[in-house]
Amino acid sequence: MEWEEPAAVLEVAPYGEGDALVTVLTAGLGAWRGLAKGGNSRKKTAIWQRGNLLTARWVGRHAEQLGVLTGELVHPGAALAMEDRVSLAVLEAACAVAAGALPEREAHPAAFAGLVKVLAGINVEGAAAPGLVLWEVELLRELGFGMDFSGSAVAGDNDRLAFVSPRTGRAVSLSGAGEWAGRLLKLPAFLLDGSDPDWADVLDGMKLTGHFLARDVFGGRNLPLPAARARLYDLISDRALEA
Repeated sequence: MEWEEPAAVLEVAPYGEGDALVTVLTAGLGAWRGLAKGGNSRKKTAIWQRGNLLTARWVGRHAEQLGVLTGELVHPGAALAMEDRVSLAVLEAACAVAAGALPEREAHPAAFAGLVKVLAGINVEGAAAPGLVLWEVELLRELGFGMDFSGSAVAGDNDRLAFVSPRTGRAVSLSGAGEWAGRLLKLPAFLLDGSDPDWADVLDGMKLTGHFLARDVFGGRNLPLPAARARLYDLISDRALEA
């Protein structure tokens, strides 16, 4: 069996002498693992880096085998992210969330397309962190845990939506929240209207998606959120305090 697909590199680990055990995400086939021969060598290590976009080819006698991966680099996301601390943290968090949230060998084309968008713009100033939050919203939706931003979860004046119920995932308006506002998750405007967020908005977005990722996706497998995502949250929190 063999296949060739556009792919994003999610995980890379040394394997033996000079080889690498790699997990890639594809649109049509989902997450696949394979052995990249020489993938940990000086000649090929630049290809097999988390966050890189490439054309991947997998070959094995049977689908159940580990198989051999080869790749042609399309977009060096890892190298571009090195130029900025936030961009690198976003890349690491996005790859870790995708690797932990998406089942192996199960196609999730929307999640793949969204991840590619994040990685393709990883070095665009001010775009990486908001892009991650937008992707996590879509990832939750594709996995069956989508939030409802269409209206208020509480009867009352349908004014500006500003909160999300941590229990149901439904949006709540300012008037509908009332005295319960302190118990709700903030809904930053950029998730509704595409406006430019500041660091505080991005932090609110990460709190929002992080709650449902932790409870419904990773919690369902008795796993914590990936450490890389926690590190990004701390970094964004520091930026919000500095602003």
